[in-house]
Amino acid sequence: MQSNKKMATTAKAFHAFRRPRCQALFGVRAPASRSPSFLSSFSSPSSPTPLSSLSSLSSLSSSRSPLSASSSIAELAECPDTLLSHLCLALRGASACSARQFSSSLASLSPSSASSLASLRAHSPARFSTQTGRLAASLSHRRSFSSGHPEHMRFLRNIGISAHIDSGKTTLTERILFYTGRIAAIHEVRGSDGVGAKMDSMELEREKGITIQSAATYCSWTLREGAAPAPASGKAAAAPKLDGQMYNINIIDTPGHVDFTIEVERALRVLDGAVLVCCGVAGVQSQTLTVDRQMKRYSVPRLIFVNKLDRDGADPQRALTALRRKLAITTCPLQIPIGLEGRHKGVVDIVRRQAVYFDGAYGEKVRVDSEIPAALRSPLEDARAELLETLADLDDSFAEIYLECEDQCTETQIDEAIRRATLQRKFVPLLMGSAKGNKGVQPLLDAVCRYLPAPYEIPQVAYDQDKQEEEVPLHADPKKSLVALAFKIQELPVGQLTYLRLYQGKLKKGDSVVNVSTQKRSSPIKRILQMHADEAREVPHAVAGDIVAVSGLECNSGTTFTSDAASRLSLSSMFVPEPVVSLSVNVKKKDDQQRFAKALNRFQREDPTFR
Repeated sequence: MQSNKKMATTAKAFHAFRRPRCQALFGVRAPASRSPSFLSSFSSPSSPTPLSSLSSLSSLSSSRSPLSASSSIAELAECPDTLLSHLCLALRGASACSARQFSSSLASLSPSSASSLASLRAHSPARFSTQTGRLAASLSHRRSFSSGHPEHMRFLRNIGISAHIDSGKTTLTERILFYTGRIAAIHEVRGSDGVGAKMDSMELEREKGITIQSAATYCSWTLREGAAPAPASGKAAAAPKLDGQMYNINIIDTPGHVDFTIEVERALRVLDGAVLVCCGVAGVQSQTLTVDRQMKRYSVPRLIFVNKLDRDGADPQRALTALRRKLAITTCPLQIPIGLEGRHKGVVDIVRRQAVYFDGAYGEKVRVDSEIPAALRSPLEDARAELLETLADLDDSFAEIYLECEDQCTETQIDEAIRRATLQRKFVPLLMGSAKGNKGVQPLLDAVCRYLPAPYEIPQVAYDQDKQEEEVPLHADPKKSLVALAFKIQELPVGQLTYLRLYQGKLKKGDSVVNVSTQKRSSPIKRILQMHADEAREVPHAVAGDIVAVSGLECNSGTTFTSDAASRLSLSSMFVPEPVVSLSVNVKKKDDQQRFAKALNRFQREDPTFR
């Protein structure tokens, strides 16, 4: 009964939200409504702003909402995740869902809303498909905080991007943000416009063209085609068709210099998956080996992206050989390049036997062609045979399928085998392209969604300090008591910002948490923030699987927090390397001694390698 009330409330609110925008977006007029429009508080996915600024969007609605922005979003966040999925599905293109799925989705909307959407879909499917994506995108950004149910988490990815210096990590992240709609324009790491890449927010980073500190962001990506694999625990049964399924992705961009390796350590400690970027010219380099060790230390499933294939001297086969030999990993390419150096045009998808080209000024238009270039047909079949044989050796379920049908394996069967082997860390899928050349990034995003794990698919444990550090399994369930790890501390002029990864439970604004190390309860949490580099957007709560920042929480890096004062559960912290440089610093004036000591203490809390 309660769920039905929530569905009715959300349908009315969606109806009110749709009315003022309907004519502008779809060219149809919707009937008037006096329902409160809490969906009017949605921000544009490309413009993260504090919640205090979102209330200005209410002017888009014909009726003034009596709800504040924060309470509006909190009400939306409590709605069932399946309802939000229905709303997104109803707003996506005609090609993204069957007639039966569409009719089922409309059942959750008000009659007038359902009638307008159905009419538009029937008479102008192309316009419906393109225009409704805007609303679906805005809905998707709230879904990441809507529910902690595993069905929601199935479409959540927490990933890091790591590599050797100047391999193109930040450039790759910039393209990801652009193609997912998080930023409106691409800026280069060493751009001539003086803006710099979004993730390099420090002035020194933009001046030197390097990443100094890790930076967090988030985006949403719609899986472009094909079936998304079933959870890794399942067998090789056919997965449900999820064409157009939207995924929420939390990303941490990390530095490449060894001087800032602690930034990589603490990022990988809390991430569920990663992308290892390798230069297609230089191949495996010194920090590539370091990052590989770090990923293995935390048992992080990963993908490899061989970058810079448009550069002179690019040789992906040489890079592949070096990766296998120096990293001692089992990897096979899922793509082969269409041209190298100045002739690099795209890639051939080995699994789907398709040529993929990237058109437009910024490679934003992905063109798929079933016609493979003649020179690549034989290499494609050889690479596909190698991939299938490797998967058969690694995965027993796929081996049975492969023995029966050999080259007739379906795309879904291959995808599921790749995913199982990747999550078990037996296999590392390899993709390729050129981030700066705007090629290969969209297929990489598809691979992140298809092959890397959801938060609940990675087993997590805590250690009970009252029972000689006995292992206690954690569950990605918002109804259980909170267990979270503070993996990064950032000192700001306005106070300390603490980055948290939630492994269990739920954290709401106003909650107080217990520091397991000191057994002291904190003051109420003032703000919960979703970070976008140096920008922040306030959210009403976070659930297990989320990565957020909170203000007003005093602690050291690596601290475990729980909601239960009686709980003595502690999470393993990140590995902190030994210092490699030592020196003595003295103040010129004794009056500065106390302030200097405070500054050093603050620096030590922020950077655990400083001792």
